[in-house]
Parts: sequence; structure tokens; C-alpha cells
Amino acid sequence: MADKPSTSPAITQAMIKAYDDYTHLTLDRRGFMDRLTRLAGSGAAAAAIAPLLAANSARAAMVPADDARLVASQVSFPGADWDMTGYLAMPAENSGPLPAVLVIHENRGLNEHIRDVARRLALEGFAALAVDFLSPLGGTPDDEDKAREMIGQLEAAETTANAAAARAWLAGHDRTSGKFGAVGFCWGGGLVNQLAVNDPELGAGVAYYGRQAAAGDVASIRAPLMLHYAGLDERINSGIDAYRAALEAGGKSFEIHVYDGVNHAFNNDTSAARYDKAAAELAWSRTIGFFKDKLG
Repeated sequence: MADKPSTSPAITQAMIKAYDDYTHLTLDRRGFMDRLTRLAGSGAAAAAIAPLLAANSARAAMVPADDARLVASQVSFPGADWDMTGYLAMPAENSGPLPAVLVIHENRGLNEHIRDVARRLALEGFAALAVDFLSPLGGTPDDEDKAREMIGQLEAAETTANAAAARAWLAGHDRTSGKFGAVGFCWGGGLVNQLAVNDPELGAGVAYYGRQAAAGDVASIRAPLMLHYAGLDERINSGIDAYRAALEAGGKSFEIHVYDGVNHAFNNDTSAARYDKAAAELAWSRTIGFFKDKLG
């Protein structure tokens, strides 16, 4: 009996590029759908493809929120100028002091996917704090377009100061060891690089497809870095060579991994079109090994 033909619409690299322009550059929602319609051939095809390019919160939980192996809760702590909120996940039965990791979200704010990443880290033996960096503006909204708009309103120095405040609060938690790392994705990857420049107490940083720190700021970096990039991500990858040269010239401890043939956000398993299981699993295993080596 012949297999049934696939009913999934074909997604091209040009469509993924259009979505990246929409979510990271100046293309608005209407412009994105107009471009996607031209690429897909019809409005109906574009309407079917758009959800596959976007993140789907219904697919967010690799680790259930009520997993008995974990203790997780909403928390608040002092930021640079006002209280910040976040999601703290820790292993339930580990009685010893835990190394801590700050989890920094993408440009859509603190959502279920990032909470799930915190839970994955907790299962590896870390105290993981996923901060809502939109707290100063009232917190992450359900509307991702609104969240991206709000991200653009944040002041860079103040946001970096809030990240440093989160590091200080978690490092002083009664269940943590004082050793602290940070992992971030997309916008959050860029913030990890800025935190490495500005917070000398950071013990290790992992940036997934994040904007690089300026070459002139690299001298301030003390933390070892692991930098993950998607091979097809021309927008972010244009900064790799200059960053690598500055890190090498400064004698910094770093690793750069480029995953061929995958797109920006390849780690985000809630995005059907851009997620790459093999690259995500390899990058994650490297990330966990790196944190255990540097913070354990």
C-alpha cells in the first residue's frame, strides 16, 4: 500500500528569512504576511505556513511543570531600580549547595519554553532562574508581537544591571553554592555577552545565536564563554569573526560552535520550521558539560 503524500506545506529558506526579518528587524506583521503570501503562492498557503515558523506554546514542555523531581516557583527579587520577577527551578532532593544558572529569554519575553529550559537545567543539578526582563514594563504579555515591541523599549545598561542583580540574588540563595553561570538565547544570548563584559562575578556564559559584544569591550570579560551559532544565520554570524579575533587577542577562554545547515533559534523546540533536533541536542550536551566543568 502506497504511503500517503505529506500534507505539510513546503517551507523554504526565503520564508524563514522573512520570519527572521519580521521578528528581529523592521518588517511588520502585514509586511511579513505579504511577503510570505508571495513566497507561498497564495494567502491560504501563507496562513498555513506562518504558524509553523512561529513558536507554539502548546509544545513547550519537555519537562512537565509539576515534575516531582523538581521544586519550581515564581519569585521576585531586587533589580537595579525596582523589583524583578522570575521563575526559579531546583532539584527537589539535592540537599547540598547547587551551582546556579541564569536563563535569559529570547525577544518574546519569559514564556513557557524558557521556563521549561530552566526545568531542564534543574534536572541536571542546577538552581536555574529564568528572569522576566520585561518586569520594569509590567511583565511579559501573552501577545508575542507586543513582547518584542516592549523588548525594544528596554535600556541596555539598565537591563544588564538587572541581570547582574539577578546573579547576585541567586548567588546569595541559601541553596546555591555561590558559583554562577548564564545561558541566553537570541536576545538573551546577546545579554549573556554583555553580562560577561559588565559583571566580573559571572563564572561562565553560554550564548545561543546572540549578538556579540563590541571588540573594544572584550578586555573586560573574565568568564569563560561557549558560543553557539546557526550556520544559516547570516544576520548574527556576520559578527563572529571580529568577536573571535578580539577574544583571541585578549587571551580569553572561549569556544565557538557553528552548526551547519540550521537556522537561528534551532534550539527552540516550539518552532516546527526552525528547530533542529540533532543540533539542539548536541549544543545542549555541550552546554551542560561546560557548566558542570566551570561551576561544579
